[in-house]
Amino acid sequence: MTGETNHSFHASDRHRDVVWLPSVTVTLGFHSGTIELRGVSNTTVDAANEASFRVPSCLAWDERSACYRAPAVHYARVVLALRASRIAFEDRARNYDELASGLSIHREPRPYQREALEAWRQHSRRGVVVLPTGAGKTHVAIMAIDSVRRSTLVIAPTLDLVRQWYDILRVSFSGQARIGIVGGGEHTIEPLTVATYDSAYLHMEHLGAKFGLVIFDECHHLPSPSYAFAAQCCIAPFRLGLTATPERTDGREADLHALVGPTVYRRDIREFAGEYLADYNTVRVDIEFTTEERAEYESERATYRDFLFAHRIDMSGPRGFQNFIIRASQSAEGRQAIRAYRRQRELAFAASGKLAFVEHLFDKHKFDRVIVFTQDNATAYLIARQFLIPVITHQTRVSERSEILEGFAAHRYGAIVTSKVLNEGVDIQDANVAVILSGSGSVREHVQRLGRILRKREGKQATLYELVTMHTTETTISDRRREHNAYR
Repeated sequence: MTGETNHSFHASDRHRDVVWLPSVTVTLGFHSGTIELRGVSNTTVDAANEASFRVPSCLAWDERSACYRAPAVHYARVVLALRASRIAFEDRARNYDELASGLSIHREPRPYQREALEAWRQHSRRGVVVLPTGAGKTHVAIMAIDSVRRSTLVIAPTLDLVRQWYDILRVSFSGQARIGIVGGGEHTIEPLTVATYDSAYLHMEHLGAKFGLVIFDECHHLPSPSYAFAAQCCIAPFRLGLTATPERTDGREADLHALVGPTVYRRDIREFAGEYLADYNTVRVDIEFTTEERAEYESERATYRDFLFAHRIDMSGPRGFQNFIIRASQSAEGRQAIRAYRRQRELAFAASGKLAFVEHLFDKHKFDRVIVFTQDNATAYLIARQFLIPVITHQTRVSERSEILEGFAAHRYGAIVTSKVLNEGVDIQDANVAVILSGSGSVREHVQRLGRILRKREGKQATLYELVTMHTTETTISDRRREHNAYR
């Protein structure tokens, strides 16, 4: 949908009521992420006229194109309205087909996977399924594809997940000649295609008519403005969202209803622990600063706080941090405040007591598979150097990342450290200990990190350690991110 076309929507309420249907063919088309309804006049007539049609409110009259237009996401709604009015029309928008074949490998679904699929079917095959990490959301999606047997686009947030989906689709639907990929330098379109969110945003204006089912993996990413655009430009009447935690810090998870559908099925970690997921426990460890660390922390924090007070900057507001950076960049005093802000965070993230406790945990869990999570790359590299363990950040090359994860799975490495890139989507079957050295206040991030160690294995007991520097902002952050029944 081009910005120019979008600005042309200006239908009045009277033009959206009852319109005359001339003797020309009524057609429904797709153009640049929108649907166009042609052969329908915008002239209001008597509702009793047999040749009349009540135009859905999602359509707006486009004066320049002399047709009704709407974002492509409303395709199904418009088709159903035309059918309900018994209007003969030619559908030129739909450019997707039935799959040549269904599943080639059939695996007995778990009861809740069957329930999730049935709930999705009952909601017109549109909606969000919320299941914990490791509970098999992907298998629900595979069954959904087999259920509708339409050309399908799977959208995932990272290239790692695109690769995993590619492998799963290739094995599960071996009757399909090829699996398409859009992203990471590749652009091949097939009846089953996988794309990154970024690539979907860039190309959906042209791809939006080619798929009858679209699956949004980790769909909590979708409500951001650019990614939402991709969902709006796709006609797919069938939509499935998958996530372990739909909640967003900006509250925009409510947008998923319009983009994908309602939450049709939800189960949480506590319900599955011990049966479908590994048994687990969570341990919060409060760490004290040394006397020297405490003095430096309080000094740096005072410098930072004094600047906020002097310039009346409210960090609790949605633009608080952005306002701080803008104001602070304009003076030497402000730049000193930025340095103080960063230093007090560094001290809390990597207090000496935390590092000593990590060493204790490595010794205690020497026969386990341990993942250490940090908030920033600098702390991740510090842990890697101090304890001589592999590190994975967004800077790590794909080949190196694969080698590290293969070594971890093959027990060549007993521990790895990462910043945020392993928060979601990566399947690490044998990991059973997670150490949260630092992190954000996001509930979703914390639940995702817990999910990394919950893959079921006979006799497995998982443990998550959360290391919190006392009497710092980490205490409040910890309280906020633990607001989930997984920790109750």
